[in-house]
Amino acid sequence: MTPAELVQQALAARTRAYTPYSGYQVGAAVLTEAGEVVLGCNVENAAYPATICAERVALTAAVAQGKRHFTAIAVATRNGGSPCGTCRQVMMELGPDMTVYIADESGAYRTTTVRALLPDGFDHDKLAG
Repeated sequence: MTPAELVQQALAARTRAYTPYSGYQVGAAVLTEAGEVVLGCNVENAAYPATICAERVALTAAVAQGKRHFTAIAVATRNGGSPCGTCRQVMMELGPDMTVYIADESGAYRTTTVRALLPDGFDHDKLAG
């Protein structure tokens, strides 16, 4: 799957977002090593801390489906907003070597990596010793 195709999947997922409070829809599409795509969208809640971001929805759904190895994730927002700190940490845990495509609503995207988004990130190696 090309980066542009993965971005299009994230844009499609974005339309399913539940955002009655912020109106800021986010879609995510995570690509597994096997070439499968799992989608996620943000789901807001009146108790704001219960809100879950699109990136975490996609990644946890993939894990729930038994998928553990990821190569890329595309994140689509209105204006190309970058993943939050919590999502960066979850991406570090589940796919530290993933490529990250951050797209705006037109489909224009930039490319980065999880490690670039979270330099010196905390992972399981830090728990040892």
